[in-house]
Parts: sequence; C-alpha cells; structure tokens
Amino acid sequence: MASSTHCFLLFFFSSLLLCFTNTFPVLGFPSNFALFPVSKDAATLQYVATISHGTPLRPAHLVLDLGGSFLWMGCDPGHLSSSSRLIPSCSVNCSRAKSHDDLRSKGCVLNADCFVFPNNGMTGLASVGELVEDTLAVDSVDRFKAGEIPTVDHFLFSCAPAFQLQGLASGAKGMVGLGKASISLPSQLSSSIGHPQKFSLCLSPSNGVVLTGNGDAVFGSKITRSLTYTPLVIKQNDYFIHVQSIKINGRRVSLQGKAKLEAKLSTVVPYTKMESSIFAMFSKAYVEAATGMNMTRVATVAPFGLCFSSEGGGNRVPEIELILQSEMVKWRIQGRNSMVKVSGESMCVGVLDGGPEQSSPIVMGGLQMEDNLLEFDIGSSMLGFSSSLLLKETTCSSSLLKQFI
Repeated sequence: MASSTHCFLLFFFSSLLLCFTNTFPVLGFPSNFALFPVSKDAATLQYVATISHGTPLRPAHLVLDLGGSFLWMGCDPGHLSSSSRLIPSCSVNCSRAKSHDDLRSKGCVLNADCFVFPNNGMTGLASVGELVEDTLAVDSVDRFKAGEIPTVDHFLFSCAPAFQLQGLASGAKGMVGLGKASISLPSQLSSSIGHPQKFSLCLSPSNGVVLTGNGDAVFGSKITRSLTYTPLVIKQNDYFIHVQSIKINGRRVSLQGKAKLEAKLSTVVPYTKMESSIFAMFSKAYVEAATGMNMTRVATVAPFGLCFSSEGGGNRVPEIELILQSEMVKWRIQGRNSMVKVSGESMCVGVLDGGPEQSSPIVMGGLQMEDNLLEFDIGSSMLGFSSSLLLKETTCSSSLLKQFI
C-alpha cells in the first residue's frame, strides 16, 4: 500500500522508527538479510549507520568502522532499557567477546562485570568499557511490508566513557564494528539469525546501506550476480586485497621493483592513502596522463597533493585501475570516485600521500568505495565488488529505491 511505502521511506531516509508499530518478534524471522541505513556526515565525511536498540527501542547514530571489533556506544544513564543486562566476567559471552583481544586476561573475576576495550577508529583512542547485552532492531523488507520491526535479543556491545566519543560526527553515539571478531555486528547476526557469513556495504554521498546475509532482494540479482570477486585477506579484524599493479588510462605505473601490494579497505579515512614512495610514482604517472588530456595543474588545496583546473575541461579525468589477481580482474576508479571538487575553478585527486611510515602500502578510503557494492564473504574469504555503479547507470541510493517503491 502507498501508506506503508511512505512509512518505509521516512524510516530509510530519515531514520524515523515512529512509522512502524505492532509487535517486536525475536529471532527466527523469515528473512535472508538484515539492513541498516547509512548516511554520510558532510562535516567529517564519516559514514553513520542508524541502529535502534533497547526496550523501548531507541535509535542511535553510530560511525561505521570496517575493521572494528564490536559495537560500542556512550550509554546514556538517563535512558533505562528494561532488556539491558551487564555481562558477568566469568561467563561464556565474556570469553567470546575477548577472544579477539590480545590483551585479554587468562582468567575471570568472580562476582564482577565483564570489561572489554572499545577503540575509537577515528582517533585511535582506546578505553575500558562494560560488556552489555540488549535488544537490537534488525530491519528486513519482509517485516517492513508486514508493518513490524524484528529484533534480536541478547546482542552484545560495550558501554564506553563519554570521552571516547571525541572525533566522531556530531550526534554520533559510538561506532559499529564490521570486522571478523566474534561479536562484531555481522558475526553476531550471522550466528543469531542464521545468515550466511557475509555482509554487503554500499556507501553513498546520500543514502547508503550495510546489510548482512543475501543482498539480492535489496540490490537486485542483475547487480549482485555481476560482481567481480577477488581473494579477501583478513588480518585481525581488518580486510585487505592484493594489488598486482596500478594503471592510469591503461598505462602501467612503474613501481620500481615493488611486487604485489596490499590494500587495506577502510571506512574511517575519507580518501585513499598511499605510502610516500608509491604516491610519488602514482603522482608522476597521473600528471603525465592528465597533461595528455589537456588538463591544467593548479595550486594544491590541503589535504590533497594533486589539483587541476576544472574550467573548460569537461568531466573527463584519467581513469585509475587497480589490477588484482590478474589483468582480467580490475577495480576501476574514475570520475566522481577519483576527483573532489574544491572550488568553482579547481578539483583535486582524492588520493593522498600517507607518509613513509604508513603500515599498509595502500589504504582504500571512503570516496573510492562510494556507489560501489562490496560483498564481504567471510566464509569463503572473497570480496565481491561492482566497481562504480555509475557505470551501470545507477547508484547505491537509486538501487535501494527501486526495490522498495
């Protein structure tokens, strides 16, 4: 009905749960996926998911951390949830939560609460927080149509001190980790609901989404079945892919003896960063390609290192390709995924010098992942990617709309 569609759109684009009424069932609901809306904060360029929790349900804005271990938030002492419970130190759930942590103690403390170590991926600040379980709203299209909000009981997360929120987008109450740790959002939903061990991410300048399970019903089988796959390397909780070479406008960048590169995927950095020596070679090749396209270089604008005039040049810019396990498997970066408009007269390449001490040769940032459907198949250690959906004349936002209208 038109009214139910209207309510869904209000929720998805404004995160208004007030549209939905009726019961709140737990576990075992018939859905192949669960989704959470994601928006981009214009001031910080952080990606913020809206997740509701507690009894009664209350929405919280949480910054996405692709390599984060678990969900943590600054718990409001003024908001009491009747379904919230502290986890004891000597419990299975406490051991489960600490299984990813190198600093975990070997034993437990009787008659004490369980503590974990929430980490702010934006600032690197870590603290000690209590481990808590509560109800979590899990949204699925089947339940949207039925007018219900399904929930998962006994979802584990951490309450962090207020100072842990420093550096997060305005209004954000914490961070949600999507790493492989046993109590990350995808891991818990996979074990609780019975979804496959995979999740999808579709970031957008406007309305994106993170979902667990099967994304066919959300993005359509035409897009999901056209994904290209590459091996996914998981180190601790971070996700990496191997890059054999880099091409700009079809020409290979000379990396002077550097063999296979490793690229870390990150939602906490807005732009791709390269280790200084790699950036220098990339920069040289990019300028040569841009000059060949009659682009005029202009003064740089921080934090960017390569800027060009946007006057009279149209929208054509050099295409960047990351060659993965073979010449047939490539991640294409072009247009909006490679350039940032900094003024009416100039635009800059959204690839930065990460410094000589950067731990990974390449860190793929948010801009390069926008409007690119990414499927993290943890069970098979594979990453599926669409490259820019703009090449398919769609976006994350419009793909979502088509499925729900």
